[in-house]
Amino acid sequence: MDATEVTSSNGATKPAGSDTFSFLDPLEALVYWRDPKKSGVVFGSIMAILLSLCYMSLISVVAYSSLLALTGTVCFRIYKNILQAVQKTSEGHPFKEFLELELSLPQDKVREIVDTAVVHINAAIVELRRLFLVEDLVDSIKFGVCLWCLTYVGAIFNGMTLVILAFVALFTVPKIYENNKASIDTYIDMGRSKVAEITSKVKAAVPIGKKEPEKDKEQ
Repeated sequence: MDATEVTSSNGATKPAGSDTFSFLDPLEALVYWRDPKKSGVVFGSIMAILLSLCYMSLISVVAYSSLLALTGTVCFRIYKNILQAVQKTSEGHPFKEFLELELSLPQDKVREIVDTAVVHINAAIVELRRLFLVEDLVDSIKFGVCLWCLTYVGAIFNGMTLVILAFVALFTVPKIYENNKASIDTYIDMGRSKVAEITSKVKAAVPIGKKEPEKDKEQ
């Protein structure tokens, strides 16, 4: 393996520079279902919250979820205290391990992520300017078709439904792709080649929007 690459939690190699997002490895382990029990608990809990948001306000969901969690921890603390009193043991605080856990965000990693996000945001702004101001006619038309399709998606699904679908996809698509990578890559390459072929034909038929070659400064 190249010295500039590292191995991620799912066994794949990554560039050494991707250490910026190394603290996201636990999330990667969850979506790839490395530990089915943990992934199942996280998926089920968040799905229950998202479904609750379909019927209750955000404030109500946050309040009820927090109250439920608080009730559980208080009951468990009282139960452990009674158990220690009956057995005459001194095991200490039942949540001592979690109370001593370091939860602060690494400032250097946060700065790196913010810098990376700013780069992507600036690139997105430049790309949107290019599309809306029709620098390339074909690309702008394709963008318009995508926006037109989104109007139908918005008419069928509301925002929360799309969030739920995206969350389900987050916990299913990566694992499906990992298990069927070869066949999926084959179909993706076929689709890309077809799109590239159609795009080249359209650009050849519609020359508008093409950039004219720059003339030599000496002329």
